[in-house]
Amino acid sequence: MAGALEGLDTLVFSAGIGENAPEVRARICQGLDWIGIQLDEHRNRGNEPVISSDGSRVTVRMIRTDEEWIIARMVCQVLGIKVVH
Repeated sequence: MAGALEGLDTLVFSAGIGENAPEVRARICQGLDWIGIQLDEHRNRGNEPVISSDGSRVTVRMIRTDEEWIIARMVCQVLGIKVVH
């Protein structure tokens, strides 16, 4: 099948739900063992940066983001305003 997912190196969760909802992350990863995702329940509940198990072929990460800062920076870039952070 053209365009089928043939593999994955890393899965990243970020922003509101990705940072704060271990139940949602677990549900998303449930059934993805066919591509090598194995979630570590303890790491996931602890909101650790890497939430996959040591034996997982795919690294699953939780990365904190500052969405407001990203949006402001992009707006300033479009408007040609220099931003210092």
